[in-house]
Parts: sequence; structure tokens; C-alpha cells
Amino acid sequence: MSVSAQAIGQRLELARRAACEAGRGTLAHFRTGTDVQRKADNSPVTIADRQAEQQLRQLIHAAFPDDAIVGEEFPTQPGPSGFRWVLDPIDGTKSFISGVPLYGTIVGMDYRGESLLGVIYLPALDEGVLAARGHGAWQFRGGGAAVPARVSTTARLADGLLVTSEIGGFADRGAAEAWERLERSAWITRTWGDCYGYYLVATGRAVAMIDPQMNVWDAAGILPILEEAGGTFTDWQGRPTVEGGEGIGTNGHVQEELLAITRQFPRPAASRA
Repeated sequence: MSVSAQAIGQRLELARRAACEAGRGTLAHFRTGTDVQRKADNSPVTIADRQAEQQLRQLIHAAFPDDAIVGEEFPTQPGPSGFRWVLDPIDGTKSFISGVPLYGTIVGMDYRGESLLGVIYLPALDEGVLAARGHGAWQFRGGGAAVPARVSTTARLADGLLVTSEIGGFADRGAAEAWERLERSAWITRTWGDCYGYYLVATGRAVAMIDPQMNVWDAAGILPILEEAGGTFTDWQGRPTVEGGEGIGTNGHVQEELLAITRQFPRPAASRA
């Protein structure tokens, strides 16, 4: 891969600005009783999801018209540059429609298949984390200066916080036992989940976050953030990929503890991409 530091830096700056602007726009619909629709897969979507993704796409296309864009709510926009933006305008729509402030806007970008940068912005909390290859990971709050984001040094799952999104997702893929075993192994478990869970790992508060089911737009921004923060992001077999349909984010120290369990529950063939 040959990508200049300038090209990465310019896109990271845009990723942060776009995530924050689009994310803040969702607050106009937060806790307002906005109408909820159902997509073909029965997952919820709101006008806030669609407006935020449209804003993200417009900002990116205006700055880098030759870059491809993939998003949750609209068709893929091709581009010849080799750069691909991957967008999740509201990660945690169920939290959003329930009035829970632990939802976020995720912007990820790769170059010819290699993840380069990611931003998680939590609009209702006005904080987030950003990272790019070789630039480290940085936590920001409001208008304050960004500070380095680092995973925790906790060495055992028994001493740390483990988070997930929906426990029912484990049963949906025939892996209810995996969660039961992980829950018994951890000191504390919580279901704050979605991108907020990975944010907790990247900033040293949780030791691990696990999802039994993920889409590429859920994962694309997460991998570079966790790796630059000193942690790991893999599928359940330990492969560092955003295309696996599942995810495990860790501080690195507890990774093998989780994988010792999850490797026994390969993703069902029918659900593989």
C-alpha cells in the first residue's frame, strides 16, 4: 500500500468534521418521538438516520469526488481513487429511538481493502474518538483538545468490564452458550453496546466488546481505532477483518480468553457474506 501521510491526514480531518456535523444533526430528532420505519430485515430506521447519511455523503463527495462511499441507508457510490468511505449514520438506532444517549455516528475509510482511519462520535454526549494508521488514536470531548486514547492494561477478563449490544443476538446465531460462558468469566458485564462499547474499549474503560452479528458499516471505523489505541479487532476466529459479519474488540491482553470460547462457535454458513 502506498498512501501519503497528507492524503490520510486530509481525510481524517474531514472524517472528524463530517461525523460531528452529521451526528449533531441527529439531535434535532432525538427524544422527539420521531417516526420509526422498518427495513426489509426488520431493523428500525428513522429520518435522522437518512438525513445524517445524506449529509455525510455530501460532505465527502464535495471534498473527494473520486472516492467510493458505502453506507447503511443508501446504495454504494463507486469511485476510482481506491479510497472507500464506510458510513453508519446512527449506530445504535434502537438506543436512539428509545431516548438513550449511547448511540453514535461512525465513519470508516479504507484504501484498496486496508482499513486506514475511523471516527466514532457520540452526539448526545458530545465526545468521541478518532484514529488513523500511524497517527495514533485520540479521544475528544466538546471543543477541548484531543488526548491520546489507549486501551486498558487489565490482564484478565475476570478483572474487567465486558460489553455487548443485544444478548438475543447470540441465540439468533446458535451461540447462546458463548455469551453464558463469557458472562461467567468476566468481572462485570453490561449491554450498553453498539459503537459505545468499542469506544469504552478504546479509551481504557472496558476490556472487551463482542458482537455476534455486524455489518461492514458497523465495523469499518472500529478496527483502525482499536488497533491504534493498542488493542485488537477481529472476527470470532481471530482474523482482523471488518467483513466477518461479527466482531470482538479487546485491549489485547484478554483477546485469547475470548477467542478460546468464540472459536468453538463458527458463524453459520447460511449467514456468511
